[in-house]
Amino acid sequence: MKAIQLRVTGGPEVLEYVDVPTPVPGRAEVLVQAHSIGVGMPDLLVRSGRYAWMPPLPAIPGIEMAGRVAGVGPGVTALAEGDPVFVSARDLPVRGNCYAQYICVPEHAVHPLPPAADLEAAACLSNYQVAWHVLNSATRGFLYDDILVWAAAGGVGSALLQLAKLGGKRAYGIVRGAAKQSFALRQGADACADSRVDDIPAAVQAWTGGKGVDLILDPVGGAGFGQNFDLLARLGMVVSYGILDGPPHPSYAEALQAHFGRSLAVRFFSMHALDDAPALRRVAMDALLPDLAAGRIAPHIHARLPLRDAAQAHRLLEQGAVFGKIVLDPR
Repeated sequence: MKAIQLRVTGGPEVLEYVDVPTPVPGRAEVLVQAHSIGVGMPDLLVRSGRYAWMPPLPAIPGIEMAGRVAGVGPGVTALAEGDPVFVSARDLPVRGNCYAQYICVPEHAVHPLPPAADLEAAACLSNYQVAWHVLNSATRGFLYDDILVWAAAGGVGSALLQLAKLGGKRAYGIVRGAAKQSFALRQGADACADSRVDDIPAAVQAWTGGKGVDLILDPVGGAGFGQNFDLLARLGMVVSYGILDGPPHPSYAEALQAHFGRSLAVRFFSMHALDDAPALRRVAMDALLPDLAAGRIAPHIHARLPLRDAAQAHRLLEQGAVFGKIVLDPR
């Protein structure tokens, strides 16, 4: 079979399009033929060697794919050849192996899809899984009416907008550039600011009638993380779930302390908090699959590239040129 292999870490050029043996399903395993493969930020971190949960090299990267069961091993009872399924490496011992035409996985790690599922859209479910847990698990029962999403045009950002609106919340976005601003509004944002030209505090005050937002979702971090506390409503919360600009600068503590009288909160959230909790991960998938089947959530596919062009997909993602999601076509 064809696959993308990583023998050394580095730039996109280290991704090699190679022939490797097609895996054979063992006991209680299924062989899945990929239809669509999602490309996300964890893949870039693995490729560059910056991921704390690196697979051993040489490795096939990739954490998500949708396809059909192509074979079953002894002891498989719930799946049959032809069944549509979604595979997430979050449910596997190694974070990888999805940039390939086939993958073997334990039956218990596979997420069955409805018979008429859109397999291309299903390949984007990892973004929605993160978004669901950011909105539900990371908040731990926190009551909120509105959210502010940084990087709202990205794969997780646009998923957050859609899920928040589905939950009856007001959703605001912050992006870079007018094209992304328009895109975020189409994804459901009630309002969206362009951080390159807009006064963000003034925009938030205008959107909320001077109250501030209840919940801010920040995948950026870096030196600007502390500005979030100027945008929060009384008793508001910031959830940091990524470090696109590096870890939040320690000065954020001073910014938080400056608003001591408003009792603000911050949580640092990682999906790896659920690594040993498959039942909790599956709660999100069980909630998302009916919404996907009914069209209540609709992943935006920025581009569909051949598997051999995985390096180009990584370049586009690193350039910030992607609206929604890139998927790879392994066929």
